[in-house]
Amino acid sequence: MLTLENVFGAYGFSEAVHGVDLHVNEGEVVCIVGRNGAGKTSTLRCIVQDQIRVTKGHVRLDDVSLAGLAPHQVIRLGIGYVPEDRRVFSSLTVAENLRVPSSFHSEEASNFWNTERVFELFPQLEQFKHRVAGNLSGGQQQMLSIARSLLTNPKLLIMDEPHEGLAPLLVQEIVRSINRLKSMGVSMLISEQHLHTVHECADRIYVIDRGVAVFNGTLAEFEADPEIARKYLMVVQ
Repeated sequence: MLTLENVFGAYGFSEAVHGVDLHVNEGEVVCIVGRNGAGKTSTLRCIVQDQIRVTKGHVRLDDVSLAGLAPHQVIRLGIGYVPEDRRVFSSLTVAENLRVPSSFHSEEASNFWNTERVFELFPQLEQFKHRVAGNLSGGQQQMLSIARSLLTNPKLLIMDEPHEGLAPLLVQEIVRSINRLKSMGVSMLISEQHLHTVHECADRIYVIDRGVAVFNGTLAEFEADPEIARKYLMVVQ
């Protein structure tokens, strides 16, 4: 489904990704883990072409190159993107935010996701559908950002640090939502620091260090080698 081959990426003249190889198969949940500043967010941005320039290598979705595309064009091809800063439209209501993705639908796209389905996944959003998004809690804004991305009916959902800044109870709610999406066969690529979440959700794991993938394996393989976590991760429970 998604393939990165020897990808380098830079902000201006400052290189942040140094030859990452990565793939996500259909129906798979892949987690990218690493210390702060290791290059997790930059790797995701190389896929979506968001704020970073891919200087070398190939990024493909279903063998279609994403090189040189604008973020909205990448989304139209089938990638849902939930950035770390959520990027909800704070002056619009929840319902108005959820109407935005309608412009991204193509005639070929699946229309599995609609407002009713995302309200089933996140009942709080239906409860607050007339509330201005800027007045939502951080957790509610994260739910809105995920729901809005699902409404593009993506082939692959990318989430960058979905638990950043959330209280533990809200973290558990987001984890339950991720596992529900997983049970529905949604393909996901998630940047994450909380190893508890990784253990609950991941099929495979990439460890990123200094812009390079230093480990790629199944959850069982990751757990079988504690030296990887000791060497490359700032462990967050």
